Amino acid sequence: MSKLTDGLGLIKKQTVLRLWNAARIYSSFKISKIRREAIHTGMPISISIEPTTSCNLRCPECPSGLRSFTRPTGMMKPELLESILHQLSPTLAYLIFYFQGEPFLHPNLLEMVKAASKKKIYTATSTNAHFLTDEAARKTVESGLDRLIISIDGTTQETYQAYRIGGKLDKVIEGTKNIVRWKNELKSRTPHIIFQFLVVKPNEHQIEEVKKMTKELGVDELRLKTAQIYDYKKGSELIPSIEKYARYKKEKDGSYSIKNKWADECWKMWHSCVITWDGKVVPCCFDKDARYVLGDLNEMDFNEIWQGEKYSQFRQSLFNARASIDMCRNCTEGSAVFA
Repeated sequence: MSKLTDGLGLIKKQTVLRLWNAARIYSSFKISKIRREAIHTGMPISISIEPTTSCNLRCPECPSGLRSFTRPTGMMKPELLESILHQLSPTLAYLIFYFQGEPFLHPNLLEMVKAASKKKIYTATSTNAHFLTDEAARKTVESGLDRLIISIDGTTQETYQAYRIGGKLDKVIEGTKNIVRWKNELKSRTPHIIFQFLVVKPNEHQIEEVKKMTKELGVDELRLKTAQIYDYKKGSELIPSIEKYARYKKEKDGSYSIKNKWADECWKMWHSCVITWDGKVVPCCFDKDARYVLGDLNEMDFNEIWQGEKYSQFRQSLFNARASIDMCRNCTEGSAVFA
């Protein structure tokens, strides 16, 4: 029932203009696939914005955790979000307040969510839940946030910290309880709470336990997600032994390769994009270090970037030689398992 409520919440926020825009985007993508030519009409259906690159944890496969960015660390200014909403809100259906970093480290995150909610945009964010104090939880529910993804990658501290280095499982559980309690007290249908369990070898034996924990805590949904490994070809201690939850398979020579096949095309390049904390527009969430900057919102309007020559050339390159794009070679789009 909670999934249905969440789905209906998304549908209710759609307008005729947003639906028309989605139809234009979808049809232009289909035509492009047939002609193998990047034809594009419409504005993005969804975007991810990055409140901050800062993070309190040191997860081993995350640039924020590794402190390995070549780009600067910082926090999005409220006026930048205001500009983004002014330009995109009429056609934008879905806004994710997350790219890299821990969103709740941004002091104005929930004010940003409120601003988007007032525009009737479906909003979501992803958190490690260490900052969901009683007050923060209440404000989160009151902000109008539609979806809250909480990373919980273990049911014991030992297992949890194997990936979430520096994290405390009891803080995650406490934060989750705070959110659930305030949803109930305020009689709010939102946010839809998702436990995201990144399945890696150290925690794969706890899948049934996390399913039980999800129900006991009153969380709406559990999502079992496969892990992206950067240097996967030589294998990794994080790659699960349960094949169902691994993005990679072992070859006869002992090396590893990506299991799923992908064609020379990408739907994401037509319907969505990512905006970094400092206003850079990048193609998707796989470009974590913002190597493929397609425009800067401090210098250009969004539509100039979205329909510009640089973006058009990038979309076309996906038809011509997607394998030549670094971030695409480790792309496992769609490699998620829902419990």
